[in-house]
Amino acid sequence: MKRVVPVSSKKELTLFIDFPHSVYRDDKNYVPEIFIGQRDLLTPGKHPFFEHSTLQLFLAYEGDTITGRIAAIHNRNHNAFTGGNDGFFGFFDCIDDQQTADLLLNTASDWLKQQGLSRMIGPTNPTTNDVCGVLIDGFDRPPLAMMPYNAPYYDKLLLTHGLRKKTDLLAYELNVATANERSLRLLDTLQNRLKRSGITIRKVDLKNFSAEVPKIREVYNRAWDKNLGFVPMTDSEFDYLAKDLKMILDPNFCLVAEKDDKVVAFILGIPDINQILIKNKRGRLFPLGLFRLLTQRKNITRIRVLTLGVLEGYRKMGIEACLYASVIKNTYGTKVTGGECSWMLEDNYLMNHAIEQINGVLYKRYRLYENEL
Repeated sequence: MKRVVPVSSKKELTLFIDFPHSVYRDDKNYVPEIFIGQRDLLTPGKHPFFEHSTLQLFLAYEGDTITGRIAAIHNRNHNAFTGGNDGFFGFFDCIDDQQTADLLLNTASDWLKQQGLSRMIGPTNPTTNDVCGVLIDGFDRPPLAMMPYNAPYYDKLLLTHGLRKKTDLLAYELNVATANERSLRLLDTLQNRLKRSGITIRKVDLKNFSAEVPKIREVYNRAWDKNLGFVPMTDSEFDYLAKDLKMILDPNFCLVAEKDDKVVAFILGIPDINQILIKNKRGRLFPLGLFRLLTQRKNITRIRVLTLGVLEGYRKMGIEACLYASVIKNTYGTKVTGGECSWMLEDNYLMNHAIEQINGVLYKRYRLYENEL
């Protein structure tokens, strides 16, 4: 007998977080999420998402065996910002069984309809500012930090259920050895040109990080306000994320562009800690996971450039190219040999072209889906 039940206890929450480990137990590319981070993300009172929104978690069973999971998400900030009436699903994992997938998606749809919502979008875990999308191309390698991973059959399950493509999210691979040399040769010229306009580029100051965060947050929330699916982060959400990222940040790969002490652009690259976390098969940091994270960080060979934002009025001045080239240059003398720029909206032609100009290669594709409720 197949059934779906709501998660209502700490024990069930643990089962919810741990379920993907059974789906991917034999998959060499699977990287478990950190258990503590997922637990806090999904617990009201622990994560600032719950200050404005709600979600309900569900588990699918066949007999006594868990066969899938899903979250139904009412992101009120999204609807307040966009003027829409959208609901979301996320944290979707399932065995390769259409009936199970249908039960999960129907349950999430019913919950969203009860909230008075008229469309379902996803997956978002729980927002587009977090891990989101279904991998549909590029299954041959593990994901980089804070990117999703799933089995190839997920796309079929979602489309067969009746969901349709909303948009694709792109990941570009960049290797230091093959990066466009012209961009690097022009770096000094670009920086001098920016300086004549009063714009300088520097590394983020980790010793004064609390003062840096509000400046970067303003750029983050303003730079993408017209992009599909973007919703500004609240102060508490951004501070929560910044606190987590500070533990792994390398100032070489987190740079800001300033004019008159005002941050007008920034680029954020983070070490690919998935190279370490892939060894923690159940996502627990204790007792060995934390030790590995602390001692093996210096051996990480890839970074993920997860965001680059430039305020309107400062675009097409060469800041984007200068930030990218500076990050590449800062890998020299380190063990970093390359990385990933992700994710990019498929129709963000300006930014995609900028990455392609430095020989970035599209190598992974993720998808967001939608349907009417």
